[in-house]
Amino acid sequence: MKMKSERGETFSMSFMTYSYDRGKSNGVAKVEHAKLRKKSTQEANQFAEYMLNFIDMDTLEYGTCWEILLLEFDGHELELR
Repeated sequence: MKMKSERGETFSMSFMTYSYDRGKSNGVAKVEHAKLRKKSTQEANQFAEYMLNFIDMDTLEYGTCWEILLLEFDGHELELR
């Protein structure tokens, strides 16, 4: 993700949504064309080291997701080891 974003390329990903504040998920989200954004600071987000910041290049909306909840990257299913 980082290398593709640095080269100006996009990637696709899917992840399970989760809001810590609400203690709730809205299911799986899929982003077809994403680029990573700069990480948040610990002051801005206490969980910054566990989060990915991205921009959906189709909608130009900013998003975040928990790294541990990533399910797929560029069509390849991810698994926890």
